[in-house]
Amino acid sequence: MTVTLFPIRLLIAAFMMLLAWPFAFLASVGRSETTVEPQCLWRRLVDIILRVIMRIMWFAGGFHWITVKGQRALPTEAPIITLAPHSSYFDAIPVTMTMSSIVMKAESKDIPVWGTLIKYIRPVFVSRSDQNSRKKTVEEIRRRAHYGGDWPQVMIFPEGTCTNRSCLITFKPGAFIPGVPVQPVVIRYPNKLDTITWTWQGPGAFKILWLTLCQLHNEFVIEFLPIYTPSEEEKRNPALFAVNVRRVMAKALGVPITDYSFEDCQLAMAEGQLRLPVDTCLLEFAKLVRRLGLKPQNTEKVLQEYGNRARKLEGQKLALEDFAHFLDVPVSDMLRDMFALFDEYEDNSMDIREYVIALSVVCRPAKTLETMKLAFKMFEAEEDGAITESELAVVLKTALGVTHLNVSRLFTAIDVDDTGKITFDKFRGFVEENPDFADDHLHTESVGPQSGPSQEHPTQTNPSTINLQGTANSKTANGICPDFSPKDHDSSVDALIKKHN
Repeated sequence: MTVTLFPIRLLIAAFMMLLAWPFAFLASVGRSETTVEPQCLWRRLVDIILRVIMRIMWFAGGFHWITVKGQRALPTEAPIITLAPHSSYFDAIPVTMTMSSIVMKAESKDIPVWGTLIKYIRPVFVSRSDQNSRKKTVEEIRRRAHYGGDWPQVMIFPEGTCTNRSCLITFKPGAFIPGVPVQPVVIRYPNKLDTITWTWQGPGAFKILWLTLCQLHNEFVIEFLPIYTPSEEEKRNPALFAVNVRRVMAKALGVPITDYSFEDCQLAMAEGQLRLPVDTCLLEFAKLVRRLGLKPQNTEKVLQEYGNRARKLEGQKLALEDFAHFLDVPVSDMLRDMFALFDEYEDNSMDIREYVIALSVVCRPAKTLETMKLAFKMFEAEEDGAITESELAVVLKTALGVTHLNVSRLFTAIDVDDTGKITFDKFRGFVEENPDFADDHLHTESVGPQSGPSQEHPTQTNPSTINLQGTANSKTANGICPDFSPKDHDSSVDALIKKHN
């Protein structure tokens, strides 16, 4: 197939794209990007020609059958189309079939050939160099949505990133802020699901293209669901609007939903030396960090500053008000929830060093050694720059977000001289020689997301253990992030998720 189908299909698809370029160029000349212009007869003709060319291109690419279910709404009925899941660049098929506007980065319009085709559909451009770009994008979507149907429909992928179609992650609110009726659209790849998924942990773009073009044929299903008209409450609360639309789309797809976001999935799947256990509470911590606006812009500088301040406190316990003062934020319900994660003995006090470690993991999940270096700096004794076994346990429990952790085997393996202390240099040397040290020397006990990053409650200890090999890199219930499917959560986890949402 590589010798026959791949080059032929690639050439035909490339030729059809080149053929579409002059039509898109002519139709775009002199047209304003900010004002509505009547769709004259010759531009309507160009629109039909481009749709035919694009359909031939997809046919050449192996998508012989594109099944459309349901009825597409008119722009006056539903100015916005929400489409999910978004899993590969083949999701452009609905865009080319409807010629709807999409939200794209501004740099895309400068791409040769492809940029001209993009400009033809009059997208909403997002500029990464503009600090107010997100706000301007929302305002532009709102402006078009309230223009009475004169603008083309805006097609939005509300997940905001690529996933692998096994569940729907949290929808971003941009499509729902205007408070207008939306038409949910779901897409399906009935066969070869694993070969045309483009996620942060999947194959590269060229490999996906090669695998797809080498198949004899591919199927693609587009289903237009009934228009969803928001209630007055949903108009006032875009997050509620997004949740309810997502529920409708998940039901149509027959997949679960998760209240975790793309950032949470990245954290769970990070390829560091310490992979997070399935029930780590750092996912809830990361959610609170985002909602409180505590994720720093200059990560390295802020973490070093926090580390220096925490070291000076020498393990002094902080109350909630002291914690708020340390972060320079007001006391709030969400801050109380975060404080509770670190309230080790439920005595209304916490060790700020644990917060700094957890924040380091969330901000740079793949940089295990950098987090450990920061932790050693905060815990080490001044006279010898070393930490004890109990201190190492606190550091690693916090970094993994677990309740109990047996570090004796690891500590003994590093402390070959049996001094009862280890330095960061010894730890780093051991890790460099044993990159799989976590799998070989650690195990967790009684892991629970309701527990804080370093909480110790002997009455909760479970005799069973979980080897770290069975963590975020293992095959999981929904295929995206560990144990995110609602059916796999116990009541306490559901309550926590509802509380924060």
